[in-house]
Amino acid sequence: MTWPAPGHETELLRSMVEIPSVSGDEGELALMLAERMAAAGFDSHIDAAGNVHGAVGDPEGPEIRMLGHIDTVPGDLPVTREGDVLTGRGTVDAKGPLAVMICAAARLADRAPARLTVIGAVGEEAASHGARHLLHLAPPDALLIGEPSGVHAVGIGYKGVFRFRTDFTQPPAHTSSSQATAAEVAVAFWQELKASLAKGLTDDTPLFQRALPTLVGMTGGLEHATLDISCRLPMGFDTEALTERMRSDCRVTVVEDVPAVRSRRTDPAVAALNGAIASRGGRPVPKLKLGTSDWNVVAPHWPVPTAAYGPGDSHVCHSVDERINLTEYLAAIDVLTDALPRLAHALRRARSTDVAEHLPGRVLQ
Repeated sequence: MTWPAPGHETELLRSMVEIPSVSGDEGELALMLAERMAAAGFDSHIDAAGNVHGAVGDPEGPEIRMLGHIDTVPGDLPVTREGDVLTGRGTVDAKGPLAVMICAAARLADRAPARLTVIGAVGEEAASHGARHLLHLAPPDALLIGEPSGVHAVGIGYKGVFRFRTDFTQPPAHTSSSQATAAEVAVAFWQELKASLAKGLTDDTPLFQRALPTLVGMTGGLEHATLDISCRLPMGFDTEALTERMRSDCRVTVVEDVPAVRSRRTDPAVAALNGAIASRGGRPVPKLKLGTSDWNVVAPHWPVPTAAYGPGDSHVCHSVDERINLTEYLAAIDVLTDALPRLAHALRRARSTDVAEHLPGRVLQ
């Protein structure tokens, strides 16, 4: 297969969607992508975790790493195309964004002033074990996350998540006793937790700045009760302090703890995407997401310019209506093909400035 013919770019996405890749069963899709990328001139391989990698461009230039994911949530959706609309599991979350990255990198293979690496990670919809496997890699010079933002929007942040279980124990007592049951203690704890996390907030407080707890499971009886809680986190939230406070009331088991992430609008990755969107007649829109992504996992280890981008409407992710407009998909490839050189040149300028500032005898102002 030869890229960048538009027909091949559409065919690539459909082929990806037609291969089921529920978390834990991504091998067939990873193999297909490794073979397709190799045929298109990428240096490609599959790592020990099952992530698929492909790289093109100048090996001496700055590295722009593009991280998407190849797994999906469960759900058997027929893959159909009606006009410009492709329906199927993963079209939006997140095979469409990953295909955009592959196609844009392929278009720029012989003229990119940077090393363009594309990674399709496994397990993002589970525990992000694919992304966690990548943390041994040296940080790139910039990072783009393949998630649906819409062709004219740029993702600049994701909320964190804190998942934990609380266990409550009460002494045996008759139901006629005035002693609260474990189930009652658990209910009171949940109400108090919600009130505590909402303290100081107003109706005008943006959702991205709120801690949003959700009770996702519970069991309860006279002597024992448990609550499973998932809390979406704002920037800078102190989960250790919350855990210590809760431990005065119950036993706490932390299941997952990843911080929120956010880039400034002046971030080079954000600016490159904004410039590319504007140059094609669009009005760039910054987006803050209330969910989490692999960006949250890698951010503490790769503190570099970062933005999220990809076609599709995130509201249809995981739904029975998951679908993508192929015109938007192709437009997103155009945007990213424009944005990558912009970002590469910005990184080269920054690198040159950094080198110049450290030359012997230079006086820094």
